[in-house]
Amino acid sequence: MHQTVLLQEAVEALVTHPQGYYVDGTFGRGGHSRAILGCLSEQGGLLGIDKDPQAAAEARDLANEDPRFQFYHGSFADLGAHLASQGIEAVDGILLDLGVSSPQLDEGERGFSFIQDGPLDMRMDNSRGLTAAEWLAQAEESEIATVLKEYGEERFARRIAGAIVSALAEGPITTTGELAKLVSEANPAWEKHKHPATRTFQALRIQVNRELDDLVDLLSQSLDLLAVGGRLVVISFHSLEDRLVKRFMRDQSRGKALPRGVPVRDEALDKRMKTVGRAVRASSEEVAANVRSRSAIMRVAEKLA
Repeated sequence: MHQTVLLQEAVEALVTHPQGYYVDGTFGRGGHSRAILGCLSEQGGLLGIDKDPQAAAEARDLANEDPRFQFYHGSFADLGAHLASQGIEAVDGILLDLGVSSPQLDEGERGFSFIQDGPLDMRMDNSRGLTAAEWLAQAEESEIATVLKEYGEERFARRIAGAIVSALAEGPITTTGELAKLVSEANPAWEKHKHPATRTFQALRIQVNRELDDLVDLLSQSLDLLAVGGRLVVISFHSLEDRLVKRFMRDQSRGKALPRGVPVRDEALDKRMKTVGRAVRASSEEVAANVRSRSAIMRVAEKLA
């Protein structure tokens, strides 16, 4: 069962006035969307976005129930183009709850889990694009190693990539169980309380779904898509995502980079955003109820001009 992380905290940070128009860029199973709708007046509106066909089916049911809600099946990186197609110039807030959802992890046939055996897929939208198995089959060993190192922060990336390529020379790797076993055997130093294939599976999932590329695309668009006073709320689950979000919000809140000692008025720095509060983590009560929330970190920024 999916439990929405930082539900109350995210919605309170996002919704600044009930007549606004907001975006839930990662609809999932609708936890945040339903809570946002609960804060909006009849004049308010919400756009939900998700790549996952199962999420899309649930979102369409919600759209039929509530005329204030609309849905776009695709990536949040397409937000600017979609809003333009709908004649919407700006929105009052954008929420992203990054990473993989509980239903995707819990259903072995989706191919995200190293615990449950299933086809080696990992696509959030399993109707298009290369599966993880297909990507591994056509990637060079050096490319696999780079992905494992950069996206999984895997210190044994070269060793694991070599083991994968050697195995592929004998035949295709088609299931999550095969890959998890292969990686576990190639990993010489297992981390305490962490499956040895965790970092490899994370890296391949990010690669297959262009997760960091999509995040960078959305962040770069957000300043043009938010109305003045509109908020960007991002919940991350690993350091790669959080570093991108933290750096973006920090840079936009500092404004233009000038040499130290240059006399300049604050308004000349062209600050585009201000950070709102400190980074928020799940409470001990939430972590006790939902262990997947333990790595969640939420950052909030507001557009200034």
